[in-house]
Amino acid sequence: MAEPVIELAGLRKSYGVGSDVEIEVLHGVDLRLDRGEFAALIGPSGSGKSTLLNAIGLLEKPTSGSYRLLGRETGTLDEEVLTGLRCRSLGFVFQFHHLLPAFSALENVLLPHLIAEGRITDGARSEARALLAAVGLADRVDYRPQRLSGGQQQRVAIARALALAPPLVLADEPTGNLDTHTADDIFVLLREFNRKRGTAFLIVTHDKRLAARCDRIIELVDGKVAADRPNEAVTSAG
Repeated sequence: MAEPVIELAGLRKSYGVGSDVEIEVLHGVDLRLDRGEFAALIGPSGSGKSTLLNAIGLLEKPTSGSYRLLGRETGTLDEEVLTGLRCRSLGFVFQFHHLLPAFSALENVLLPHLIAEGRITDGARSEARALLAAVGLADRVDYRPQRLSGGQQQRVAIARALALAPPLVLADEPTGNLDTHTADDIFVLLREFNRKRGTAFLIVTHDKRLAARCDRIIELVDGKVAADRPNEAVTSAG
């Protein structure tokens, strides 16, 4: 049986707890994602997708319920431990790349190493260069973001997300700001890392074409998992 990366049980998230305007966004979410899975998280606007992704990413604490990351219950951990766990276990790719404009592509990819280790080793530098080569930017390592196209900037963001070889990458509309052709290229890149490295991906998307190419489709409606199904069209094709 595959090893779980994340296990959510009865996860709830409310804002304004204890006030007159308290609102619950997540209503008891149960979800498991195993190593190497490639899953899409879909649902209408306001369904709680970003809130769920933030909770999984340890960016927001759930109000109640259980969240285990790599077998470790996160609800009892202090902020320092959570920060270390987030840095080592999770990679993030967003619709907007959030690259540091004063840093080169190589320096942006090295940021997770700097945060985790407090220094940059020769090995980290070599790995960062290899990642940039893997995303097709071997000749752009010294370029700053403003000299790169939108698609190239997103490639740098993907390399940065993979810098510490996390078992799970969370991607929030990673192709939402790109044209169709570039979006297809980025999707192929994510899929390649999934297959070659065994990295699990959970991808929030409104793009039905992209979701249809994932192995599993999880649908969130009104803060609850309304459907969770394997994508037979993809899995049967191997």
